[in-house]
Amino acid sequence: MTNERNAIQLECDERTVGVGLRAGMLVVLVAVLVALGSPVVAAAPLDRACGTALGRDEIETIIELSDTDALRGSSMERLELAVENHRRITEIFVRHRDRRGLFPLGLDAVERAAVMPLQRSSGVFDDPEWAHRISLELLSRFLRNVHAEFTGAAVQAQWARYFELTRQCELPPARVAMAGYNAHLSVDLSYSVAAVRGTPANAADYFRIVDVIAQQGNLIVAETERVYGGNLGPLWRFYFLGEGLDAVFGAGVGSGALLRLADAGANVVIFANGLALQDPVLAPAAAAEIDALWRAADAAFGVLAGIGGL
Repeated sequence: MTNERNAIQLECDERTVGVGLRAGMLVVLVAVLVALGSPVVAAAPLDRACGTALGRDEIETIIELSDTDALRGSSMERLELAVENHRRITEIFVRHRDRRGLFPLGLDAVERAAVMPLQRSSGVFDDPEWAHRISLELLSRFLRNVHAEFTGAAVQAQWARYFELTRQCELPPARVAMAGYNAHLSVDLSYSVAAVRGTPANAADYFRIVDVIAQQGNLIVAETERVYGGNLGPLWRFYFLGEGLDAVFGAGVGSGALLRLADAGANVVIFANGLALQDPVLAPAAAAEIDALWRAADAAFGVLAGIGGL
């Protein structure tokens, strides 16, 4: 654990500032196209993503269950309810083989098999309240984007990419699933650490949670293959172990962010970014690195999927 803490500190000390991208150009472009009488692409269908159509009542249920503002009680009580709501949403997706269920299927499996048993155990965490809050925050970020997907609200870029890929039925299921894990881990986990005011003192609890998830990687792989017929294993190992980086760099897609992810360890980099986001001096560089990291990983998954994995 001392080595992990040192690695985290090193990550924070070595951060560099990246260049951000401006948003909003799409809105301007659409307005221009309308003014010129050019056709605008219709919105994606809400009731399906490559599976059978969801019923109106199911869509309304998803909207209701993904509303995190309705969660009440202590941090642990809200976490229990959020996990149950997420399970019910996942069941709807899976029942229709809707590809929006590719990511939540694995997440639900590890929540029930690993995360929640750990969260309910007494004496495991140094700061149980912090542990409850970070798990709640992380899950809530996905639920809020599901809510936005089904209500027409703005979806964050990393999740808009995931939902976009779920509708590309020709893609391997594993490629789509990893877009979700990439959004969840590269982006949402760092911002969750920042949102719950994580400090180096929370590192031990953070690693307890992420380690128990990593230990259930085979469960995620097995469930994805059982339900959607996708072999997630190679891309999962690429993300956490860096296997196949040579193939990615050979295709001109790799980046320094991916090298650091492999060298320092994904969970160390993610936690360090979460700490840095809380520092006004380091925050711009951290945000730029998070954005670069998930985009680089997304591009790498595309290359690897295109050549049949690793």
